[in-house]
Amino acid sequence: MPTIIPVKFTYAARDLWFDPAGTGAQEGDHVICATERGHEIGLAVGDAREVTPEELSSTIGGAQLRDVVRIATEEDLVRADELARRGEESMPAFRRHVAESGLDMKPVGVEYLFDGEKAVCYFAAEERVDFRQLVRDLAREFHVRIDMRQIGVREEAAIVGGYGHCGQELCCRRFATGFDPVSIRMAKEQDLPLNSTKISGACGRLMCCLRYEFEAYRDFKSRAPKRNAVIDTPLGKGKIVEYDTPKEQICLRLENGKQIRVALADMTASEAAHRKSEELGCPCRPDTVTREVLDRLESPDVQMALAELDRKNGVVAEPEVDAADLFVEPRRKRRRATAGGPASGEKNERVAGSSAPSGDEAASGRRRRKRRPGDGGGASSAASSEQQAAPAAGTHRRRHHQAAEGGAAGEGAQQAGQRRTRRPGDKGGQAAAGEKGAQPRGMQPSRRRRAQQGGAAAAGGERPAPQGGQAPQQPGAEGAPKRRRRRRGGRGRGGAGSPGEGGAPAGGAE
Repeated sequence: MPTIIPVKFTYAARDLWFDPAGTGAQEGDHVICATERGHEIGLAVGDAREVTPEELSSTIGGAQLRDVVRIATEEDLVRADELARRGEESMPAFRRHVAESGLDMKPVGVEYLFDGEKAVCYFAAEERVDFRQLVRDLAREFHVRIDMRQIGVREEAAIVGGYGHCGQELCCRRFATGFDPVSIRMAKEQDLPLNSTKISGACGRLMCCLRYEFEAYRDFKSRAPKRNAVIDTPLGKGKIVEYDTPKEQICLRLENGKQIRVALADMTASEAAHRKSEELGCPCRPDTVTREVLDRLESPDVQMALAELDRKNGVVAEPEVDAADLFVEPRRKRRRATAGGPASGEKNERVAGSSAPSGDEAASGRRRRKRRPGDGGGASSAASSEQQAAPAAGTHRRRHHQAAEGGAAGEGAQQAGQRRTRRPGDKGGQAAAGEKGAQPRGMQPSRRRRAQQGGAAAAGGERPAPQGGQAPQQPGAEGAPKRRRRRRGGRGRGGAGSPGEGGAPAGGAE
């Protein structure tokens, strides 16, 4: 059997086979080979091995198997580097002559053979080009024999190099030894988008890597159920919506909308599937997912659905839940005592005991209490006790409350025969007992309430008593202050407004 060694050249699309001829060349050695164009330097990409005559003839065809001259020495490597530099320096002149000739071609590279007597110019073109005049111009420029070689776009990408969509170096540049045909059917079989920009390589043709996994996709789809087929599962019917060929899994959508992934090897075929395959003479495809397969899935949704299914079927009894563990009686909040009286829960008890709230309770639990007509002095006792307890608690009071306290103090002073000192905010000393203006303007009832009280008194034949349980003051009594004219325009004049205008209600604490 013949012995061969594969050698890779810079401007060759695939590896070429040569006879080692006893040189002892191994993988990774640079060797000088005799080709049909002359002597060239290449890189051995494999060790010497024996092949059959049939394999040799299918690879090189009717060509003759040439020999390896020798393994490259240091001088050979230096000369190879010099020839490569000369080829790069010749590229600008090559492009200039192509542009001057007006030919439809794309210069790719210039290669000087190892003996230095010939230069090969590579170009890419869609059609045949008449380059006879160009050859004369290049020979006159380089002073060597010129050989023009037309290549395709795939060979151009392999020579120039680059990076693909995956971020790796181009396969044709890195390891590919040939160009196998690639069709659009391979992209369809792998469920890839039929977008030319996504499935095309740097050369503008379909990517060579589409062929790598084509056989795996075709084998998986031949064994898996068809897309959109209905699969029986313990959780109901499932529909195949997606294939995961690298992992050999199938994505199912259940009736509740959840999606699960099941391995094709874990699925089983029912008797109906076996009968159908025998009738049609096609391979049997699985159509059932068992309970054991779903139990192995690490999906919380699937496990909860299986547990619910077991409870419905009576396999697992529902756990008894104590109502005391779920419902906790909320703690009732104690309502603070208001100015008008105690909280609703303690109102009857305090009234029965005839006990007024303490100073701390009155200071902390003050609320506005709206005074209503007809209540008389019902709240006066609670208000007076609160007014007495407020200064002891150290709280701040408003002016009209201070005025009310001052009026009560002035009344006691007049009864005792003492003179009352006028203070700021007491409304000019209008605090005499029984006077109509004894209360501040903010504490007086509104006109509408006074009219209602007057009407009620007229109907009963007696004059209504003023607020606070005080005796009515005669207009001509001694010491009675003059009635002031009430101003309508100023809301903030003369203390707080009436109870209907936002002022503090009579008899209530802030």
